[in-house]
Amino acid sequence: MDINRQEDLQAPENKANNHKSLASSPPFVLKAGRDLPTLILLGLAVHLILPQLASVAASLQVIKTMLLWAVLLAALAQVMSYAGTGYLLYSVVAIVNQQLSVFKGALINLAATSMGMLAGGTLGNAAATYRWVKKQGISAEGSGLAGTLPTIFNNALLMVLAVAGIIHLLLVHQLSSLQFFMFLLILAFLGLGFAAVSWGKHHRDRFESVAVEIAASFARFLHKSYTPDTTEASISRMFAALDTLGNGGWKRPVMGAVLSTGFDMLTLYFFFIAAGNPVGPSVLLVGYGLPLLFGKMAFLIPGGVGIVESTMAALYTGLGVPGPVAVVVILGYRMFSFWIPALIGFPIAYYLHKE
Repeated sequence: MDINRQEDLQAPENKANNHKSLASSPPFVLKAGRDLPTLILLGLAVHLILPQLASVAASLQVIKTMLLWAVLLAALAQVMSYAGTGYLLYSVVAIVNQQLSVFKGALINLAATSMGMLAGGTLGNAAATYRWVKKQGISAEGSGLAGTLPTIFNNALLMVLAVAGIIHLLLVHQLSSLQFFMFLLILAFLGLGFAAVSWGKHHRDRFESVAVEIAASFARFLHKSYTPDTTEASISRMFAALDTLGNGGWKRPVMGAVLSTGFDMLTLYFFFIAAGNPVGPSVLLVGYGLPLLFGKMAFLIPGGVGIVESTMAALYTGLGVPGPVAVVVILGYRMFSFWIPALIGFPIAYYLHKE
C-alpha cells in the first residue's frame, strides 16, 4: 500500500515533467515535414536500385575480367574533364580581360564542388568559387562571372543532352510513365525558372525582393537564421553574368562546358569498354543526361547520390545492358567522376584557404 501510495503521489509530478519535456521539444509535425522530402527521395532511390543488388555476385565476376587499359583511359578522360572545367573558368575570367590559369581554375572547381556538398549546394559552390577566384587577384566582376556562368553553361548543356535522350527513348518506346512524368516535372520547373529570370531582367528590384522573401521563408521552415546579403549578392552576380552573355561573351565558355561534359561522357564510355560491353552513342547519351539532370534537381541530396545511380541503372538495363555490367559501369563512373574528386576537393579547399 505504501509503495502504491508513493507512486500515486509521484504520478502528477512525472506527468508534469513529461508535459514539460514535450512542450520544450520541437513539434513532431514540423520535424516530420522537414525530413519528408529527403525520405521520399531516398525511398525512391532505394526502390529503384535494390533490384540491381541481386546481381552483386555476377558484378564481381565482371570486375575480375575488366580491361585495365580501358579503366586507365577512363581515369585520363576524367582528368581531361576537369581540365575542361579549368578552361571554362579561364575563359569566363578572360571576358573581363583578366587571367586565371587553367590549372588553378580546375583546382578551384574541385574545391568549390566539395564545399557545395557540405553547405548550400549550387549557391555554396558559387560562393566558394567567387571567393577563391577573387583571392587570385581577379576583380569582383570577373569573380562574380566565374561563380555564376559555369553553372549556367553546364546545366544548359545537360538539359540539351537530357532532351535528346528523352526524344530517343520516345522513338524506341523505352520511356516509362514515371520517367516521362519526372522529366515533364523538371522541364516545367526549369521553364518557370527561365520565365522568372527573363521577367527579372526587366524588374530586378522586384525579383530580388521576391527571392529574398522566398529564401527567408525557407530558412524559417528549417529553423535557421537568415540574412539577405548572400541572396542579394547571388542575384546581382547572376544578372551581371546574363548581361555579359547578351554582349557575346559566350563562345569560349561554351567550348569549356562542351570539353568538360564531353570528357565526362567519355569516362562512362570507357567503363563500358572495360566491362566488355561497349554501347552505341545513342544508348550512352540516353543513360547520361537525364540521370545527372535528376541528380541536380534533387538538391536535398548532395551530388544526387542514389538518384543518379538508380536512374542510370534503370535506363541502361531497360536498353538491354546486362544488370551486372550496368552496376559495375555506373559505380565505376561515379567513383571517378564524383567520389574521388569530392575527396580530393577537401584538401584542395584547405590549400586555397591557407594560400
